[in-house]
Amino acid sequence: MLLVLVLLALGLAGCGENRPAARAQDPVPTATPVPRATPQPLPEDAEGLAADLADTSAQLRAGIEAWRGDGDPASGDAPAEVAALAARVEKIHRALAPRRRLTAAVLPLLPARVRAEARDVIAARRALDVLNRPRPGVKPPKVRTGPPEPADVLRGFYREGRRRSGVRAKLLAAVNLIESDFGRVRNNSVAGAQGPMQFMPATWRSYGDGGDIHDPHDAILGAARFLAAAGAARSEAAALYRYNPSQLYVTAVSRYARVMTRDPLAYYGLYASGAGA
Repeated sequence: MLLVLVLLALGLAGCGENRPAARAQDPVPTATPVPRATPQPLPEDAEGLAADLADTSAQLRAGIEAWRGDGDPASGDAPAEVAALAARVEKIHRALAPRRRLTAAVLPLLPARVRAEARDVIAARRALDVLNRPRPGVKPPKVRTGPPEPADVLRGFYREGRRRSGVRAKLLAAVNLIESDFGRVRNNSVAGAQGPMQFMPATWRSYGDGGDIHDPHDAILGAARFLAAAGAARSEAAALYRYNPSQLYVTAVSRYARVMTRDPLAYYGLYASGAGA
């Protein structure tokens, strides 16, 4: 699959600033999954888009089940055929996000599970599209990417974060998705935030527990500690706002977390959508 867009105004969200860790940072754009090209153009009418999304989602689900059955999620990136299907689902969601009237026509035509996922992902994409809107006169930096940890390895890190800090694994996965596409995006933010969970170095000193800011395991556990200290047990939305003080960010993370909570297989689809170049 070919890269067709660069992350809009890539400024990667950072957790905290070079000021006391208890204070929130200014809102900044976030990294989002890198969109990929797919072979056939998308239908333009509501019926065609709904049929395409329903059929592709069904094929993706079958592909994920086969991928998981083979044990591959613990040993490497998504298989090419799964990644291609996931990228097409993402492409349809992205195409619908700015077109509210078309979305309203498509959603009722979808099967219930596909409709619920599309509704949440499109809402998340709309929030991120505003958050990532290019700033006038600012040229987006070149995106540096690298291979992520295998899907089930990351899943183990999220679960460890939950055991240690009480923060839901799906919430940590959603933060990891938005901050760095599960670790694929390697840029620092324009403010200096680093690593797969985009910590500012000063905040990392408070929550990193001596770990490596660029190590996925250490970064995910650091994010779990931060969100726990920010009161995630009482209000995940408030804790996310401390992570990046933007209601758009809170909406995007919360919606992706809801998708993965409702359907555990959705995690693998979101992970696969950024796989391969």
